[in-house]
Amino acid sequence: MAEIETKGDAVAREIAQEHRDRVGGVLIALREIVARFGFVSRTQEHDVAEVFNLSRAEVRGIVSFYHDLKTRPQPPVQVRVCQAEACQSVGARELTRRVETHLGVKLGEPSDGVSLDAVYCLGLCAQAPSMMVNGRPLARADLCDLAEEIPA
Repeated sequence: MAEIETKGDAVAREIAQEHRDRVGGVLIALREIVARFGFVSRTQEHDVAEVFNLSRAEVRGIVSFYHDLKTRPQPPVQVRVCQAEACQSVGARELTRRVETHLGVKLGEPSDGVSLDAVYCLGLCAQAPSMMVNGRPLARADLCDLAEEIPA
């Protein structure tokens, strides 16, 4: 296991080096690490901090601020239901309750097989309510859409 982590850390350091001189390079590097590994480990945060000459606390602050920067492996099924005003006005809260029942998990509570999280805009306000399933946006979403994506 340690060998795998060492390789991942070396790759994370290389990713950070590639973006060191770019405006916004820290965030770009962290997002690329998440795309590659699924999350940013504490060791990878430390490596990014060293490459960008930042404190570990600064990098941790960036990671904790951005919702898409995860700090642990994610379950294979990821569902996000928009909770912003436009979606709420056309039934997002009821949709969320129905999704919770369908998936057997509460909004924001960790689970091994599925994550159900709130998101506060998917850019589909004119086609609300919306949700995202494994990175795929669903406009005018309902439980049937979810059932097609993830059978119970």
